[in-house]
Amino acid sequence: MQNVPTLILEGDAFHRRKLPIPYQRTCKCPPTHINCMTPKDWLKSQLGVWQFSYERRDIRDKNLHPATFPIALAKKVIELFTHEGELVVDPFVGSGTTLVAASDLNRNAVGFDLQRHYLYLCRQRLNLNSNIFNYASQVAIQDDARHIDEYLEEDSISLIWTSPPYANLLNRKRKNKSRRNRNNDQLGKIEQYSQDERDLGTLELSAYSEAIGDIFQRLLPLLKPKGHCVINVSDMWWENERITIHISLVEELRKRGYELRNIIIWDRTNIVNQIGIFGWPSNYITMGVTFEYLLDFWRSPSNGIGSQRP
Repeated sequence: MQNVPTLILEGDAFHRRKLPIPYQRTCKCPPTHINCMTPKDWLKSQLGVWQFSYERRDIRDKNLHPATFPIALAKKVIELFTHEGELVVDPFVGSGTTLVAASDLNRNAVGFDLQRHYLYLCRQRLNLNSNIFNYASQVAIQDDARHIDEYLEEDSISLIWTSPPYANLLNRKRKNKSRRNRNNDQLGKIEQYSQDERDLGTLELSAYSEAIGDIFQRLLPLLKPKGHCVINVSDMWWENERITIHISLVEELRKRGYELRNIIIWDRTNIVNQIGIFGWPSNYITMGVTFEYLLDFWRSPSNGIGSQRP
């Protein structure tokens, strides 16, 4: 499967068989190292607040995809927790940013999404990003994340990295004050990915947390011991109440056998567009668009899975 920029596969057509995708490191790093970083890069990465800028290849048009993140963010996470040649999996790959970042770094990657039009966007981006000197494989599969364990071997994934749907955050009309004076069509728009009953973005918080837990419980045996799982998530406001999605996910994944290692803040203040005033003068509310959480879990080396199997 070398030198394949991307494959678009339908789960049913592919019969959900195991993918012949490489997952062993190809670098010459010592076996105890968790990445290929130099001590200087490692030191900079120890800061608990990260900030990134967009680049030309990034998707910023919400008509193409309603919730994207910079390539630089994905590359940072991949560089921290993998070696060249290892396998990265994104259960909710969307526009394919994870696959683009993995391709840049010579990591193999597999992404899953329910919506075929997003996978076509993945292919377009990877074709523009092709490099004849890169032998890593990137595969995009149209299927439910609940079936990932039918495609990949146990103990094969070095990193699960994703930004999942945030419960039903997008499944409502957008009324942000920051959008009211912009010359675009975002105000009043429902940006939800789909109304597919399998789509996590259609669920309220308790059902969402349980569904996320079910998916990641099935992924845990596929993760190598000490393999990391990093989830990008934001909280949300609903009818003047803060919905702490990040806390719900931490609690749910702990119940499913994951161990929380780090919580990193993604500082988005440098990429936020024009904003409005919120709550003044009687109700102080921080602007949720200015930061998000990066929840870093791993499969503990002492976790032999066993009772955590679904």
